[in-house]
Amino acid sequence: MDFHYDPIPLPKRKRLSSEESITEAKAYYDFIRTRHTVRDFTAEPVPREVIETCLLAAGTAPSGANHQPWHFVCVSDSETKKKIREAAEAEERDFYGGKAGEEWLNDLKEMGTDANKPFLETAPWLIAIFAERYGVDDEGEKRKNYYTSESVGIATGILINALHCAGLSTLTHTPNPMKFLNEILGRPGNERPYILLVVGHAAVDAMIPRAAAAKKPLDQIATFK
Repeated sequence: MDFHYDPIPLPKRKRLSSEESITEAKAYYDFIRTRHTVRDFTAEPVPREVIETCLLAAGTAPSGANHQPWHFVCVSDSETKKKIREAAEAEERDFYGGKAGEEWLNDLKEMGTDANKPFLETAPWLIAIFAERYGVDDEGEKRKNYYTSESVGIATGILINALHCAGLSTLTHTPNPMKFLNEILGRPGNERPYILLVVGHAAVDAMIPRAAAAKKPLDQIATFK
């Protein structure tokens, strides 16, 4: 295949003054700081169009050589969600039963989590995010992907942000291992389960761990030279 550089103009965007940039940055910070992982969801339906639009936003993420090595499987079917919950809780019982190690389990105590994951059935949507180890072209030939974890991580962050903008709550769930997702969702072997994202409306009485609301100050997360 003959590849060649074929540039197009950057889409027009409004140029902000320094003062406008500061105002917009502060407004965004005030907005995004209201995002929290929740574990108490309602069963209230969320339109598929909302999920589709947020996925399109995620798909704008930068990726190595623009290979876009991600695939999102969106699950609303109750039977499929039940199968996922059963498989995830089986892994979680091993995890909390000692597989994770004492230090990790002690760190999780202030998060208030355990092996029971009812939200996997309660929430209207589960989005299983897969990272492509390698691509496959139309002829069935392998195509190398670059910076796969980094690329999928960025796309996942944009997705979480887009869902928050749409007024939804999320939970990043990562039972280990997650190979059961390939089997349940019929995904090929070149795809590695990356994150199971729980999506829906937070319950009215939803609570978050006090420890989870504590974020490091700027001087602990950034250095300016």
